Amino acid sequence: MRLRTKILLSYLAVVMIGLLVISVSTTFVAPRNFAHRMEMMMDDEGETEHGQGRGMMGNGSGYGPPTEAEINQRFRDALNESLLWAGAAAIVASLVISTFVTWRITRPIKVMVSASQRIANGHYEERLPIQQRDEIGDLLHSFNQMAESLQQTEAMRQQLTADVAHELKTPLTTIMGMMEGLEDGVIEANPATFHLVHQEADRLRRLVQDLQELSRVEGGQITFNRLAHTPAELVKFATDRLAPQFADKDISLSINIPPTLPPVRADLERTGQVLINLLGNALQYTPSGGHVEASAQPIDQSIRFAIRDSGVGLTEADLTKIFQRFYRVDKSRSRTSGGSGIGLTIARHLIESQGGTLWAESAGLGMGSIFYFTLPLA
Repeated sequence: MRLRTKILLSYLAVVMIGLLVISVSTTFVAPRNFAHRMEMMMDDEGETEHGQGRGMMGNGSGYGPPTEAEINQRFRDALNESLLWAGAAAIVASLVISTFVTWRITRPIKVMVSASQRIANGHYEERLPIQQRDEIGDLLHSFNQMAESLQQTEAMRQQLTADVAHELKTPLTTIMGMMEGLEDGVIEANPATFHLVHQEADRLRRLVQDLQELSRVEGGQITFNRLAHTPAELVKFATDRLAPQFADKDISLSINIPPTLPPVRADLERTGQVLINLLGNALQYTPSGGHVEASAQPIDQSIRFAIRDSGVGLTEADLTKIFQRFYRVDKSRSRTSGGSGIGLTIARHLIESQGGTLWAESAGLGMGSIFYFTLPLA
């Protein structure tokens, strides 16, 4: 039952109780009260007649049966007294019902206020029991969803801090060790040593750039220049840059895009960044002699792009976590060969910011994988 229905029924209950009390008063209390008043009036007149003598009743002295005006007055007095008691009873009943309804409404709100204060103090595990199926219950459910979201956000923040610290630790430790070795004369100062230090410093630079990019994307600080581009134009933007790397690794790269596909509304640079990331992952996780295909086809009011590879494939667990920050499919790969680990996170945000979706599919380990994303038609 919805809250507005409960409040309406409480009002109707107050009205019905008032009418019931008044009906009982006018049916039972008022007649008895009127009869009691008439008996009192008759007793008073009898005492007066007895004191004055009955002989005076017939001489126009004014004593005798009550007049119509006296009866009407007694009736009004009895009725007013009954209505007064009925009104008092109706007020008490309405106060009881109103107090109960108010308590039922305010009690969960007070509990929610206390819970929100505890959440504000950092206790994100706070949840509220839902015992009502009305607007108050919906409010409590939304509150629990908000608390769950805050808890997940806090957990992600803590995990991100730990991941960043871990990512920074390895190159910094390497650089510090190399510098200490150079100072102590243990390591020879030659071009190979300086090249290694430069590589570690470059890893730090890429990580910082990726983190800045992720922060800008998640914060909505990136401006998109969305224009009409053909799917072939978008794919060519990425494949032209990576074709030499595919050739060096002896991996065939094919493009299967019908020329009749309508254009999509997209940012060429940002969409090309996504395609380069997906093609780069396919290049990285596909062994020599493998095959990678970029394709596109119309789906409803959008174009679905697909990057299919014959690489290592993904497990069910990988598919649920592949777009998380710093998640790596192959834990044995170093960051030097594997990048910062947040490229797919950035790619998903870039696609979603343009009105599309990005997801991955795989038949299992060793079966290759497919990364799909959609963009709306221009």
